[in-house]
Amino acid sequence: MDVLAEIAAHLSRGDDERVAELAQQAVEQGLPPKQILDTGLIAGMADVGARFKAHEIFLPDVLLAARAMYAGMDCLKPLLLKEGVQPLGKIVLGSVQGDLHDIGKNLVGIMLRGAGFEVIDLGADVAPQRFVETAQAQNAPAIGMSALLTTTMPVMKRVVDLVREKGLAGKIKTLVGGAPVSAEYAREIGADAYGYDAANAVDRVKELVCGQ
Repeated sequence: MDVLAEIAAHLSRGDDERVAELAQQAVEQGLPPKQILDTGLIAGMADVGARFKAHEIFLPDVLLAARAMYAGMDCLKPLLLKEGVQPLGKIVLGSVQGDLHDIGKNLVGIMLRGAGFEVIDLGADVAPQRFVETAQAQNAPAIGMSALLTTTMPVMKRVVDLVREKGLAGKIKTLVGGAPVSAEYAREIGADAYGYDAANAVDRVKELVCGQ
């Protein structure tokens, strides 16, 4: 097994120490940092995402894999910056105002980073204005919103409306998700996409930002 396949395999198993060692080994072998990122780390997280989607692994497994991915990224980040390697795109992420639940949102963030996106995570209890202002300031083409309470779901509509009011519809896409949220609700409020779980949210963001 070559070093990149080994990185992907150990990442998938959540072995952060081994992933860090192998990433360093790949660098020392002269492999391009972007290749190590794509064929090692991102490929490993893609496998994790597919297995999570198929219910073969669960949240603790994903968190371990994420830790392994970050261990590898710590080694690669300075080299990627030096080479000017760009992420697939940016997304502003947060749980909406009034909602303090963030486990699902955090999982989406992990999966998006694992897929090669830059995630600007605003945390929980995020006001509509902050979502939109951050997306504008960071030149992010997408906003992802999470809600676990039915009482906070209307905040999602306020964000979508604010994007329209500011003339940003089409420039900034909106994605919604969370236990009480549905595809029907997303259509009702005019959101651009709905993610029914973390892996599906990554697919939707790829469609919105990359046209994939």
